[in-house]
Amino acid sequence: MDDDALEYHRTDPPGKIEISTTKSTNTQRDLSLAYSPGVAAPCREIDADETDAYSYTSKGNLVGVVSNGSAVLGLGDIGAQASKPVMEGKGVLFKRFADIDVFDIELDLADPAAFVESVAAMEPTFGGINLEDIKAPECFEIEERLRERLSIPVFHDDQHGTAIISGAALLNAAEIAGKDLDELEVTFAGAGAAALATARFYVSLGVERENITMADIGGILTTERAEAGDLNPYNSEFARDLPEGDLADAMEGADVFVGLSAGGIVSQEMVRSMADDPIIFAMANPDPEIGYEEAKEARDDTVIMATGRSDYPNQVNNVLGFPFIFRGALDVRATEINEAMKVAAAHALAELAKQDVPDSVVKAYGDQPIQFGPEYIIPKPLDTRVLFEVAPAVARAAIESGAARVDLDVDEYVETLEARLGKSREMMRVVINKAQSDPKRIALAEGTDETIVRAAAQLDERGIAEPVLIGDEGEIRRTAAALNLEFEPDVVDPETGDYEDYVDHLYERRKRSGITRREAGTMIRDDPNYFGSVMVDRGDADAMLTGLTNHYPSALRPPLQVIGTAPDADYAAGVYMLTFKNRVVFVADATVNQAPDEDVLEEVTRHTADLARRFDIEPRAALLSYSDFGSVDNEGTRKPREAARRLREDPAVDFPVDGEMQADTAVVEEMLTGTYEFTDLEGPANVLVFPNLEAGNIGYKLLQRLGGAEAIGPMLVGMDEPVHVLQRGDEVTDIVHLAAVAAVDAQNDQA
Repeated sequence: MDDDALEYHRTDPPGKIEISTTKSTNTQRDLSLAYSPGVAAPCREIDADETDAYSYTSKGNLVGVVSNGSAVLGLGDIGAQASKPVMEGKGVLFKRFADIDVFDIELDLADPAAFVESVAAMEPTFGGINLEDIKAPECFEIEERLRERLSIPVFHDDQHGTAIISGAALLNAAEIAGKDLDELEVTFAGAGAAALATARFYVSLGVERENITMADIGGILTTERAEAGDLNPYNSEFARDLPEGDLADAMEGADVFVGLSAGGIVSQEMVRSMADDPIIFAMANPDPEIGYEEAKEARDDTVIMATGRSDYPNQVNNVLGFPFIFRGALDVRATEINEAMKVAAAHALAELAKQDVPDSVVKAYGDQPIQFGPEYIIPKPLDTRVLFEVAPAVARAAIESGAARVDLDVDEYVETLEARLGKSREMMRVVINKAQSDPKRIALAEGTDETIVRAAAQLDERGIAEPVLIGDEGEIRRTAAALNLEFEPDVVDPETGDYEDYVDHLYERRKRSGITRREAGTMIRDDPNYFGSVMVDRGDADAMLTGLTNHYPSALRPPLQVIGTAPDADYAAGVYMLTFKNRVVFVADATVNQAPDEDVLEEVTRHTADLARRFDIEPRAALLSYSDFGSVDNEGTRKPREAARRLREDPAVDFPVDGEMQADTAVVEEMLTGTYEFTDLEGPANVLVFPNLEAGNIGYKLLQRLGGAEAIGPMLVGMDEPVHVLQRGDEVTDIVHLAAVAAVDAQNDQA
């Protein structure tokens, strides 16, 4: 492991972070704006009003991670220089989880006063300060003095991070154990920075101070020890008027054990001495105070256990806190991170653990079921939803407590956070907002599938659509109950209901295609794809999703046979929306038409342009080939060329379109407008129509895997009613997104 870590860090370029520019620097004009003489204008504005630094510089998204390396986790006092890899790593986490930029600052200063002066002098640079790996008790003095002097947030993560994350765990653990916070007897092992901050925070959450017993290497913190000068001014706050004793004495009868000390100091006998259904947070690293298996085996009742390790349930990981707390604080330009903001973060984390866990998180942790309970009381560190729950909660608390310097609409703020995690989230937010404005009834053909049931619950909870699950009603309700989903499924069961009118409908549609009425009855009862298609065709549902457990062609066939294409369409097509950091493109056709002629290509282009507009994207369409504007003339290149000509000459087409052209010509503006000044495209294309299914499928997958694009789809266009065919293995998020698209399709059809 050490060799791998060393190789990871020294691979060129050394370290883990770099500075990148956020504005164009390609031309002399760009450089003159970026530096001299262009910088003079923002400098003058900031000189007149210092708050303009947030508008003209990166200050509002820049955190200083500052340390002297005096208390590096697991390594001790290794000094400022040796701590730099840790501080760089902290910067990586800020950027990865909350899109916050970081300068790591390592100060070779042991004197707290000198440290404070140095950090205070850097206030103009940063929007916030994250203190890291500073030993106690100096860390208390440093944070207190900096908070008094600076008008930006100062946060010592070693103290408050563990407090907030374990505090969220405590809220849920107490609920599961059926115990009230104000009645909990809590024992701490350790009386350092993390333990003291955690104990104080538990009091803020509702634990009674007089119910907290703290023990260090010298035993229980007693008033006698405090009076004898054995305690420092900070940990003496938790001295109790108790007889002298050791950790074993302190744990007897306790409801909660909080370990922030050293590995292996708690025995099974000590666990057995605790109250019923004990809560054990053994958070020493790398080895907990007692092992997970040991603690569980010590008792016959329920032991709710958390550690600092990732290989056991309920990891108390500070990455669940600091990136998102700073995100919320920065975005309201908070002057501090106060107690209300920390409490809000803990409650947001606790509530998130009660929600259905995304498939992507389940897969990242070994595909084992993750549900709220003793083995899951805090969210997983890789759960991207933490950003959307914690940052808004912190921002709201900052506003309400008076720490914020700017106000914001929290609902709109969530949308800006979506954009930070990728363009696809920003684009889907547009569609989801539209869907929520007028939710439509959507038939889910594979209603008994667990993933579909979970997606239906989210659609219902978020008000995106009114899901209708098709399948065995008893099985669907048992699945929902087993998943602890708090929604009442709307179920239609073809086996038990009277659906003779559905049989008649299908028979009328297919009787001249070789289907008898008896066969139609069997298809309605046994094939939910036919049932769902009839349901939509009759108007009993507004849209339909299928395909999760079927091959794409077999899932597409029933809706094509029953619903068919729109009156003004002869062909359906499958479109993917591919999102990059600063660009969105729609790729067609990637799933349906194998060898399209010019008629198909023309129609697919129209459909795809309409789809782009549903995402508020004005289409610029390019029909692709391996030649540019007639440089090669054969049957293959003539088809996209002819389709582009028809579209350009059609007065009803109100978007720019051109072709045939090579892919790089279509997407690189300099190549397009610089070489082919006659083109109708005034910028790079965002609708890419491939010449055949093979090219389309290959192209979108290469863009996704090598180009780093996120793919949403395939979205089926050209149908008479909204129908979308999922890919086998799609996750709940994919289903929710396609359902939102289907709902917007239905809104447009009914407008």
